[in-house]
Amino acid sequence: MALQLYIGNKNYSSWSMRPWVLLTQAGIPFEEVMVRFDSLDAGSAFKTTIGRINPVGKVPALVDDGFAVWDTLAIAEYLAERFPDRQLWPADPKARARARSVCAEMHSGFSSLRNHCGMNIEASLPEVGRILWRDQPGVRADLARIETLWTELLAEHGGPMLFGAFGIADAYFAPVCSRIRTYALPVSPTVQAYVDRVHALPGVQAWVQQALAEHDFVDFDEPYRSRP
Repeated sequence: MALQLYIGNKNYSSWSMRPWVLLTQAGIPFEEVMVRFDSLDAGSAFKTTIGRINPVGKVPALVDDGFAVWDTLAIAEYLAERFPDRQLWPADPKARARARSVCAEMHSGFSSLRNHCGMNIEASLPEVGRILWRDQPGVRADLARIETLWTELLAEHGGPMLFGAFGIADAYFAPVCSRIRTYALPVSPTVQAYVDRVHALPGVQAWVQQALAEHDFVDFDEPYRSRP
C-alpha cells in the first residue's frame, strides 16, 4: 500500500507543506489526502476526519500500510529511516546533527514570524509586511536569526541548499521562504537568493501551483484580507 499523506489547504497549511515538499522533491511516491479547513472546532468535519488518523486532530499525518505517524519532525525522521537511499539528512554526522538542530529550532521557535505572518501563498501583502516590520520587534528578531542561520549554513556547505543538496532542512524552511515572499520582508541578497532557489524547486513549484488553483478563502486564516 502506498504512503498516504493527510494535509490541509495548500494555500495556508505550512505544516502540511513540509512533508509534502519533502516527499515530492525526493521522488517518494505517496497518495495525498486533503482535509479542508472548514473549522477548527471540535465537531467540525476537519477535526472529525483527521481525528480518525491523528488523535491530536492536526495535519499533517502520514499513514504507511495502516501505521500513522504525526508531527512533521516525526514524519521527517520516519521517511529518512524508511528511505535511506534518498539521503534526506546529511551523510556527515556533525552536519546531520546540525540539520536536526535547525529543524527542531524551526519546530519550536520563530513564533512571532509564524503568528504575524501566516502562510498565504496566493496573497501579496507587502504593505502588511512593512507595518509588521515596523511594529513587531519579534518579527524583526526572528528574521535576524534566520539571516544568521541561513547565511552561515550556505557559507559552510557551499549551497545551493542549506546543507549542499536538498534535504529535510530545506523542506522545513520552505514555508518561511513563502512568508518572506508574501510579506516582502527585507532580507539580504544571500538570503533572497536562497528563497528564490527554494521557490524554484520542482516540489515547491508543484505545491505553489496547486495552492493557487484552490480558490478557497478560509476566513479564520485571513487576518489581513476580506472575502472577495
